[in-house]
Amino acid sequence: MAVSGLKVGAVLIAGPTASGKSALGIRLAQELDGVVINADSMQVYRDLRIITARPTPDEEAQAPHRLYGHVDAAVNFSVGRYVADAVAALREAGGRKLPILVGGTGLYFKALTEGLSDMPAVPDAVREQVRRDSEGMETPDLHRLLSERDPETARTLRPSDRLRVQRALEIFAATGRPLVSFHGDRQPGPLSDGPVLKLFLAPDRDELRRRIDARFVTMMDQGALEEVRALGERDLDPMLPAMRAHGVPGLLAYLRGEITLDEAIARGQGDTRRYAKRQFTWFRHQLPDWRWVEPERGFEAAMARINAPERRSPSDRT
Repeated sequence: MAVSGLKVGAVLIAGPTASGKSALGIRLAQELDGVVINADSMQVYRDLRIITARPTPDEEAQAPHRLYGHVDAAVNFSVGRYVADAVAALREAGGRKLPILVGGTGLYFKALTEGLSDMPAVPDAVREQVRRDSEGMETPDLHRLLSERDPETARTLRPSDRLRVQRALEIFAATGRPLVSFHGDRQPGPLSDGPVLKLFLAPDRDELRRRIDARFVTMMDQGALEEVRALGERDLDPMLPAMRAHGVPGLLAYLRGEITLDEAIARGQGDTRRYAKRQFTWFRHQLPDWRWVEPERGFEAAMARINAPERRSPSDRT
């Protein structure tokens, strides 16, 4: 159902980090009486406003924002929990405000539009045992362990993706089944039906790399080091998602005296650039029906689609 007579029921804005998604979301919310709903897996954490480039208080005051900074860093926030929170935010909009979902986490958008695999719950005791067993193991070694136990899933994961490798080990330990065996059991996503506009902001790659590096320096000037210092003082599990946000591991290493500040900054910039490259690849292959636009044309592209004459084709949903 369209909101307030509009041709779409929701607007989805994705793209690599530092592509201008937040600014576009705010502008559309102001123009269309919308609410900006977070779809970034790191911006959910209240401990990490600066290092995750979360909208500032002044920016949040320009339009309603939901699901930003609402989760404690000690929580291992899952895609399933995000979808539940997003459903609540969509219900709150209630057809009165246009939901504008903004972020760079492809799995969040895929779960919203295509549904979520019905994964079994992993008992806390099993999760803790897997983490104890993997403590001190290098990530490639952990991936080789997964290859021995669950080769089918291991083939789908990068050997450097420690979080997903460990998740697969937890699922196997809890159920005795490969993680990929649950992928067919999918529940419909909350945005599976209805007209939805899907935009991926695709800036020039060289310019994006420059913006990423410059933004990291700006975040340092704004207090990112002090933010990470406060997080480190909580002595949380280093495998928690918040502890692995881009920039956090390097700055924690600096605070422990292991590397210089310049090295920590370079590490944060490099990690972020590599992540942006993966975002391009992931969306191209996993969500091919999204419309790719240059960031400076994002507003005009969105408004043109929203104001376009109504169509009856199934492709109208994209």
